[in-house]
Amino acid sequence: MDFAYKTTAGMFALLFMLLCCYRGILCKENCDSQLVFALPQTSFYSSSQFSSTHSPGFAKLNRRDGAGGWSPLESNRYQWLEIDLGERTEITAVATQGRYGSSDWVTSYSLMFSDTGRNWKQYRQEDSIWVFPGNTNADSVVHYKLLQPVLARFLRVVPLDWNPNGRIGLRLELYGCTYKSDVASFDGSSSLLYRFSQNSSELTKYVISMKFKTLQKSGVIIHGEGHHEHKLTLELFKGQLFLHIRIGTSRLISSNKNSHVVKLGSLLDDQHWHYVVIERINRHFNFTVDKSTQQFEINGDFIRFKISELSFGGALSHEKSGTLSKRNFLGCLENLFYNEINLIDQAKKKQQIASMGNVTFACSEPANVPVTFVDTESYLQLPGASQRDSMSVSLQFRTWNKAGLLLTTELYREAGRLWIYLYEGKVYLQISKSGRIQVDITTGSALNDGMWHSVDLNARRGRLTLMVDKEAGSAAHANAFFHADAGTHYFFGGCPNRENSPECKNPFHVFQGCMRLIYIDGNAIDLIKVQQSLIGNYSDLQMDLCGIIDRCSPSHCEHGGRCTQSWNTFYCNCTGTGYMGATCHSSIYEQSCEVYKHRGNTSGFYFIDVDGSGPLSPQIVYCNMTDKMWMVVQHNNTELTKLKYSGGINQHLTYFNYSANMDQLRAIINQAEYCEQELSYHCKKSRLLNTPDGASFMWWVGRTDEVQTYWGGAGPGSQKCSCGLLGNCINSSLYCNCDADRNEWTSDTGILSFKEHLPVTTISFGDINRAGSEAAYKVGHLQCYGDKNFWNAAFFTKETSYLHFPTFHGELSADISFLFKTRASSGVFLENLGIKDFIRIELDSPSEVVFSYDVGNGPFDVRVKTQTPLNDNRWHYVKAERNVKEASLQVDQLPTRSQKAPVNGHIHLQLNSQLFVGGTASRQKGFLGCIRSLQLNGVTLDLEERAKITPGVKAGCPGHCSSYGSLCQNEGRCVERYNGFECDCSFSAFLGPFCTKEVSAYFKPGTSIAYTFKEPYELNRNASSQSSSIYSDLTLRGEIIAFSFRTTQAPALLLYVSSYYREYLAVVLNRNGYLDIKYKLQNNKDAEVFRIHTRNIANGLIHKVIIKRQADALSVQIDQNAREEFNITSDTEFNAIKSIVIGKIYDSSDLDPDISRLNFLGFTGCLSGVQFNSLAPLKAALLYPNSSPVTVKGYLYESQCGTSLTNPFAVEATHSLSGVIAVVIFIILCALAIMAKFLYRRKETFQSREAKAPELDDSPDFPFTNDPNSQNILSENQKEYLM
Repeated sequence: MDFAYKTTAGMFALLFMLLCCYRGILCKENCDSQLVFALPQTSFYSSSQFSSTHSPGFAKLNRRDGAGGWSPLESNRYQWLEIDLGERTEITAVATQGRYGSSDWVTSYSLMFSDTGRNWKQYRQEDSIWVFPGNTNADSVVHYKLLQPVLARFLRVVPLDWNPNGRIGLRLELYGCTYKSDVASFDGSSSLLYRFSQNSSELTKYVISMKFKTLQKSGVIIHGEGHHEHKLTLELFKGQLFLHIRIGTSRLISSNKNSHVVKLGSLLDDQHWHYVVIERINRHFNFTVDKSTQQFEINGDFIRFKISELSFGGALSHEKSGTLSKRNFLGCLENLFYNEINLIDQAKKKQQIASMGNVTFACSEPANVPVTFVDTESYLQLPGASQRDSMSVSLQFRTWNKAGLLLTTELYREAGRLWIYLYEGKVYLQISKSGRIQVDITTGSALNDGMWHSVDLNARRGRLTLMVDKEAGSAAHANAFFHADAGTHYFFGGCPNRENSPECKNPFHVFQGCMRLIYIDGNAIDLIKVQQSLIGNYSDLQMDLCGIIDRCSPSHCEHGGRCTQSWNTFYCNCTGTGYMGATCHSSIYEQSCEVYKHRGNTSGFYFIDVDGSGPLSPQIVYCNMTDKMWMVVQHNNTELTKLKYSGGINQHLTYFNYSANMDQLRAIINQAEYCEQELSYHCKKSRLLNTPDGASFMWWVGRTDEVQTYWGGAGPGSQKCSCGLLGNCINSSLYCNCDADRNEWTSDTGILSFKEHLPVTTISFGDINRAGSEAAYKVGHLQCYGDKNFWNAAFFTKETSYLHFPTFHGELSADISFLFKTRASSGVFLENLGIKDFIRIELDSPSEVVFSYDVGNGPFDVRVKTQTPLNDNRWHYVKAERNVKEASLQVDQLPTRSQKAPVNGHIHLQLNSQLFVGGTASRQKGFLGCIRSLQLNGVTLDLEERAKITPGVKAGCPGHCSSYGSLCQNEGRCVERYNGFECDCSFSAFLGPFCTKEVSAYFKPGTSIAYTFKEPYELNRNASSQSSSIYSDLTLRGEIIAFSFRTTQAPALLLYVSSYYREYLAVVLNRNGYLDIKYKLQNNKDAEVFRIHTRNIANGLIHKVIIKRQADALSVQIDQNAREEFNITSDTEFNAIKSIVIGKIYDSSDLDPDISRLNFLGFTGCLSGVQFNSLAPLKAALLYPNSSPVTVKGYLYESQCGTSLTNPFAVEATHSLSGVIAVVIFIILCALAIMAKFLYRRKETFQSREAKAPELDDSPDFPFTNDPNSQNILSENQKEYLM
């Protein structure tokens, strides 16, 4: 059985309320009674009081007794007011006032609660310590309804800020109602056993719900067993809850896939109540712990998962239970329900529940006073007992930090200083004196896992022992030449912030975490007395609570990022995920081949992430960047596959597995403008659709899982092939050529282009079971072009116009990206408001973009300033991201700016208004210009569709060449299109989408290309774009000549330009391999020779030559060498050009003798990208010989000889690293597939040596080879099955 689960955060609220309403915990009518007004003064406690008339007993709302409220002796953050409600109570709201008739009030505060008055827990909301808004004066009442009600007996109010012109002053009221519950306590050896009746054990729907609290990090809470070894176990292991489900052995269930484990929660051993629900509906499970829910499904052929008994508090036998901890539960359970049955109430009544061991129905609370070291200023100072001949210290700690000081003391008689500290998750003990380390030992590992760990130090007569977690095997020993006796003080966690303090020095990191159960010389330290300043001293400690938080449970790292944490923050390792950022939110890949094109990339394999930061993972595709940007998704069976008659086989099924999963394929197809897939069926006496009236022999299935009976080239529901649609089938009465059922080879081939049915996932062929039937099929790759999202744009023509969309939901993680162009100096791109929260992105000035937001911590801005104005009417890219760790803003390719989120601040972005694009709700600061490809969390907003019905906004936005025209290289011209642009290479010597593909040819000595110009004054003009646009009566005062060549011949004539007046230009290689340029522009003067000083370039390597002349100024550059400048002293006009010749000159009557000698040799080598001004003679000869004035003689063929990976003049269009990796992966996969195929066939060969079935000879007229290397015979690796 397969096991899949999905984590669902945020479902808890609804599930919790429904279940708790059912239990009577919440949804009580009128749970808003006053809880404080009737309490006696003895129910009030405080950290201190200013006087007897400012005592906590006077802190009742609207009362004027005493001094009119409570005020502490000092106003600082160590003060608190505590209320004892007498019993556990449900608290739903709190109201505060200042002290009557004074300047004393609290402006903000936090809440803590407890069942015992010890081990407090801070009230949290949105996964953060919640700060409540307080008062602004002494008399008004501020009422706050708790989003999550508190269940507690004791509640503390901790003032955080107060009137700066007064003191802390407080009156308050709490609202709620009584809370009744049934509780059972288990001692680690006791349990409750519930045995089902026969009918109830077969239920396929049930709910188990409860609360639990414990100090133990491991133990089995629930264990259930049934027939056939069905088991269900809930256990606490290292502070996390594990749900084990074992489906018993049966014939229908694979034995290696019948055990499933799901884990949830963290730090659950904190002696606070935690809520658990296990809900089952048939094979679907919901597992909830506090606010996190995992949904999972057990797939298989079983009908019922039967449990006949449930044991609560432990398993009767751990040997067979399959649990991790092998221990029973030590702690309390509350409101334990199985469906509608209150099991604890039943146990009290001894009805259907058996008690095993000592189960009590009250929750005993062990004494436990933790202390939290919260920051770098925290420390705890305790007195030691000096002048002893021994020393012992023990404590327990929990932390996420790898390093930190646990304790230090100055040893008696100045014997040195002792430190016990964490480093890299290990405990170290070090004693040093005068800078010399005298003792250095270590023990333990991975102690920064958030669990409680104990450390014990014992020293007696120079023998030191350091132990971790009471494990004898962890004990580390050391001998000192002195007695290690304690000094007068111990410092835990850190040292006082006093410079040059002789009492305490800390060369290590401070400790951030929790400590408890501190013993010095065998005496337990009462930390409450420390809090009351009766013993010791401290700073920046949270007393009587452990404030550790697991920031990785649930993890905010997305897309499989691995979460690690320290005390104050968490980190996401995005390695290998395909995503980046603080929370692995943003994809490192582009969303389509169209986007890669506009980065200047060329054809190749690339990873694409269709939905960007959405849930779909990246997939590899081939981007075929021709005039259209084709995205090709490959599958496992594209070869021509032959089908032959085989007795007893009625149907042949073929399945196709693509390099992308079905969700990814669906997104690719929906995003594309057009998709297609080619189908071919070659047949001999094998019918396809059996048209027009018979039942189809063939059917295929696409992504909709619907059966289709039409073939390529026809439309859905037509039951036709391409020839049937065009009316040119072999038999005009049929709709497919193959349906003619002829005993000769024919075929039906066509394109499927109905997007909703693509891609083809399964094909069934049926008419192959007759003697003499033969067929072959081929299914092409899925290929699509066009990116509807990338070009989706709107043009805002009025400042008061805007587009509105539904509220953007990006509570914990949000990214917004778009392109814009404008001539305006400012304007709001988008805005979404909440009650207090908001997000806004705007152009604040011509050179500054601002991302503003507020998630409850106050407004923040992230700004990016540019060196050049952004209102240049060119496309500019903006991406803003906000997550629980930071907010960031990127503009174009400039460095990203970021703003860190405050520690323990609000993290949920709560918006409720419509999303405004191009303006604001107030219709002020509207945007004028174009916005394109607007995406929110990977989802593209359809701006064009909304713009069609919105005044002041137009759909689409032309003018892309201003931004992308530079991609057109080598004299290519950018041509505007509605959705994008294209490069016109008509006047370029190059081809391809960016005019970067070189046109190359290999020349032999007799090869010649002559591009002939018209004679003077001829009026006939060739209208072809490839024909000459220069006439011989045209006088040239300059030329631009460019070409690449590769040869080992020297001397050689590379290019010759002649005129009707016996003037010429020749580009030659001399016998030393140097390049010479010869100009003869005046008939009565000798030719001028200009030699380029680049050494021998007839070396068989590709070289690029650029020659430019303007009047008498001549410049020549070879490759990346420095350009050389020359002056022509003869005439500066090149008159009446006759021809441009590449290779051998056949009309050699007027040749200069030196040129004639070179011409006799011809040219052997490669020429590429030949350009003379706007003419491309080589390209014309190879591609347009019939429409251009070119004459080709001798041997000439197109080749790739001019391509060079090191060509420095080619457009910089290298693949991204992802593309290179993709190619490597694809080659490896192909090699493995070929190897597997070869081994499989070798296996078939050996298997067939003993007995060989009769073979059917291939038909002599079968038009395809039977070579197994060129096509697929039926094989298992193609996943084809016969029915």
